[in-house]
Amino acid sequence: MEIAVIHFILLGVISGLTKGAGVLPDGPLNAAVGATVMFTTTLTPSDKPFLSVVWTFGTKNIITSSIVNKTGPEYEGRITLFMSTGSLELRNLALNDSGEYSVSIVPDGEPVKGGSTTLKVLEPVSNVTATASSTDLVEFNSSVRLSCSSSGSSLSFLWLNSSSEVTASDRVQLTDGGSILTIVKVTRYDQGPFRCRVSNPVSNGTSDPITLSISYGPEDINLTISPSQEYHVEGSDITLSCSAVSRPAALFHWFLNGDLLSDTGPELRMMNIQMSQSGNHSCQAFNSKTLRSETSQPSAVSVLERISGAFVTPTTNLMIEGISVNLTCDAAGSVFTRKWMKDGSDLTLAGNMNLYDKNKVLSFNSLKSTDSGEYSCKISNPLSNDEAKYTMVVIYGPEHVKITGPSEIHLGASFTLTCSADSTPSATYTWILNGTEIHNSAEFTKDNAELSDSGSYTCQAMNSITERTSTAVHGLSVTDRSGGLSAGAIAGIVISCLVIASAGGAVGGYYIHKKKINNKAPPHSDNKEKEENVYENTSEVYENL
Repeated sequence: MEIAVIHFILLGVISGLTKGAGVLPDGPLNAAVGATVMFTTTLTPSDKPFLSVVWTFGTKNIITSSIVNKTGPEYEGRITLFMSTGSLELRNLALNDSGEYSVSIVPDGEPVKGGSTTLKVLEPVSNVTATASSTDLVEFNSSVRLSCSSSGSSLSFLWLNSSSEVTASDRVQLTDGGSILTIVKVTRYDQGPFRCRVSNPVSNGTSDPITLSISYGPEDINLTISPSQEYHVEGSDITLSCSAVSRPAALFHWFLNGDLLSDTGPELRMMNIQMSQSGNHSCQAFNSKTLRSETSQPSAVSVLERISGAFVTPTTNLMIEGISVNLTCDAAGSVFTRKWMKDGSDLTLAGNMNLYDKNKVLSFNSLKSTDSGEYSCKISNPLSNDEAKYTMVVIYGPEHVKITGPSEIHLGASFTLTCSADSTPSATYTWILNGTEIHNSAEFTKDNAELSDSGSYTCQAMNSITERTSTAVHGLSVTDRSGGLSAGAIAGIVISCLVIASAGGAVGGYYIHKKKINNKAPPHSDNKEKEENVYENTSEVYENL
């Protein structure tokens, strides 16, 4: 009787079961093969036991718990029923456990409660493997295909580049559900490492990394010179270094003025550099994988020889006033500039001077005595300099001849006449009195003057090199104590005045012919008149002078 009542109740419950009536969570529930799943109801544990709990899988009975518990044979040992809530634990899942599960619960004194949900039993992810069509690639030329495989069910595929997710773009293609990654015309940033991550609702796995070797470059080539300076002195050491962005490392070749050198490698060391190595240096980087090359901009290497042995040479060693002469300034080495100085100051070109051939030649078209002095020439380049000096002595004269001394002395007194002239070398002097040569020296001295010493004194200055002469005339009168003059003195003065008058003040070389005055003639009135006329003429001459 009791069993019949229970069956009747169960039939009523099942027939009135409302699917998804909140007793079980919305599905599906996911679980892995061999795992355990808990079907947990939403009911709160009650002090009153349920009259019955029935779990079914499709049309199969899993367990019926009422007055008599009944478990389906394939679930023996695999299930646990929690009577306080009606929840069910199912263990050691198999793929055929996938499907719809339902529960019907009859509380004591309450309406029947029930519901259903879906279970998906999945094979876990395993053996995730990624492969590449090639790992040795050339930037912009090569394409690559990455494939991912895995065991498991309901698989999803995700590619990672390092830690970033790979997404499709114009160069990146994802096919076959994402398991195939194709990159067209790879760049250096596509080297990876790439990993494939496979997942399903119950597990996931990641492949070992794949790193692509992508050759690129050369590019961004750079040439440096050490020490870095505009000019290098001959005999010094310099190093040229070349670098470029390249994978694999670039091979380097060197060029001088466009000609290939035998040197290779990223450094070109030039020891004891010579003038012949001056020019435009460049380097070329070559990538043996990409078969590309790039050449640097040329860098100038300027090698200078030190300035040494500066000298100044004249076109003649006999510098005579009025001639033309050149001073040439030169030196061994790389000459950049020449600077002339005179007597320690910058040279100011006079009207008779010119500079030629980049200041190499200082030319005098007509030497002057004022051109004498010390000339120096400083030759330089940016790394060194040297200086040469030359002392120029201009031979000239004589000129500006003059006589100093008394014009009148008393009989018996001493006197000195001094002759001077501007001349290089110093002039030699000859004294002539009233046309007769009397002395050879710059000074003429007489200790005891006689009346016969009166007259016209001529000083003739001569330069032995220029062979020029120049003269000056000086009148001297010797008087007795009474102040009278002898006839000879008068005659000398007259002759002197006549010479001065005829010369007109000129200083050219000339000779005075001596005249004798007969002082022994007896006194005569005619002679006395002539003597008075001489005095008068002499006075007039002096006044005119």
